[in-house]
Amino acid sequence: MKTNDTAAEDTIGRPVPEAPPEKNDGADLLDDGAAHPEIDFDIDFDIDFEDDLGPSLEEVLQAATQEVIASRKSKDQADETDPTAEAPDREDLDRHWYVVHCYSGYENKVCHNLEQRIESMDMHEQIFDVVVPTEEEIAVKDGQRKTVERQVFPGYILVQMELSEESWYVVRNTPGVTGFVGMGSKPTPLPEQEVSHIISRMEADAPRIAVTFKVDQKVRIIDGPFNDFIGTVQDINVDRAKVRVMVSFFGRETPVELDFLQVEKI
Repeated sequence: MKTNDTAAEDTIGRPVPEAPPEKNDGADLLDDGAAHPEIDFDIDFDIDFEDDLGPSLEEVLQAATQEVIASRKSKDQADETDPTAEAPDREDLDRHWYVVHCYSGYENKVCHNLEQRIESMDMHEQIFDVVVPTEEEIAVKDGQRKTVERQVFPGYILVQMELSEESWYVVRNTPGVTGFVGMGSKPTPLPEQEVSHIISRMEADAPRIAVTFKVDQKVRIIDGPFNDFIGTVQDINVDRAKVRVMVSFFGRETPVELDFLQVEKI
């Protein structure tokens, strides 16, 4: 049996000449020599939320680039087929929301520092808004209900800006900022629908109810006819803010449906 190293032969036994290797002078791999600022994009997206907050920030950012490209293509095609369409305002095209990574626990401080830099460096025409996404929620602790302000994305702030070298420099060099979030070396804007979702959560009239327990965890019932009973979480319905707990009643396991605020994690 011939090995794979033997040259291939045609049907009449003559060796088939090997194709010459393609020429590659490596010019496309050369660096342009320009100096680039050093940015650390190694960002931990593994934020552990105990309740269902929808798509993770990582999933949103991964889909953002494709959505922006698709929307631009669709808009270009619409403009070509409709010659009467008005040209969009350039300011609206360039203005986007970007996610900025900062030290966890210092989001408000970083936001304040950035707002001061915008004021002192007169960048109002390129950086328009800075937001720390937060929402109010009701939590049960030691049997007491408390309303607390919780950050939606710990370690991140949102900046609405027109991306340029100047605006990038102002944001990136703000004390406490560790870098922009994006795919590759360029910051990726958030999709408009995701921004609207975040803003609507911040402006919600009713506070969210914190879910501190999971399925199969032990909980204590703190309100109702089964007060002080210990049970196991069988099901969690986030939309209805209900939890089904299995409690031992007269020697048999009985399912009991309760509100989130009627139980607490042990």
